[in-house]
Amino acid sequence: MARSTGKNPIPKRPTRDEFELEELGNQLIEAMNEEAEVSLQVWGENELVVGRITFLDSRTKLVHLEGSGALRKVPFLDIMVVNYV
Repeated sequence: MARSTGKNPIPKRPTRDEFELEELGNQLIEAMNEEAEVSLQVWGENELVVGRITFLDSRTKLVHLEGSGALRKVPFLDIMVVNYV
């Protein structure tokens, strides 16, 4: 049986309530509809993710961003902050 040392090297993602998640979803939908360039602060990453939202996949809960000629898929729950560029 493995012992837990109590020292988890990976910090847990902050929990957010339903209202915060709904507000975040609304911001993403608005940015996609306006075809605006956004910067996303993503949990666990030091760099901001910048691009235009091309698709919100409700099945996989991934946000598709196109920026710098590449397509990037970011998990919805990992997005902490949305800012317009």
